[in-house]
Amino acid sequence: MGTKRHQDPVVRTSKFMSLVLRHRPQQIGLELDHGGWAKISDILAKVDWMDRAMLDRAVAENNKKRFAISEDGLRIRASQGHSLKQVDLGLVPTQPPDVLYHGTYPGAVDAIKREGLKKMKRNHVHLSADTDTARDVGGRRGKPVLFQVDAKGLCEQGHPFFLSANDVWLAPNIPPEFILLLE
Repeated sequence: MGTKRHQDPVVRTSKFMSLVLRHRPQQIGLELDHGGWAKISDILAKVDWMDRAMLDRAVAENNKKRFAISEDGLRIRASQGHSLKQVDLGLVPTQPPDVLYHGTYPGAVDAIKREGLKKMKRNHVHLSADTDTARDVGGRRGKPVLFQVDAKGLCEQGHPFFLSANDVWLAPNIPPEFILLLE
């Protein structure tokens, strides 16, 4: 007889919210506005296992601050990481630090060295201002691999950078000549 892996309800809620607010709102018939906002009341009406207290806990206890609740407390959105092209977070180009970091897994190294960092199905490449955060991100799929990005050089060539509400640096695809394998 197989055993079912039990997941913390806050983690379950956070993962579910990431799915519907970043990638597949249609899975529950949810409408996102142009800024990626959804009515909390709509979510709670469509998801019978979630209540407002659990949603608030998932937002408050998420160490990556993946979600933002509107000032009036009625709407929620993901702070970054969308694959939905119609979502515009209203971010303005921001001067990044001279270098940024990208954490990944060993299987991606050859492609990144050859093709650069690509946003893949997301709207942006995700970067960190410090190696610890990049290492944590890269470690989700095994031993992390770190790349350093020459953000200053990219900016000098007109490459835009954006800073999300949860301090993740976002950028379009990054050519291989602006990245360096660290570890």
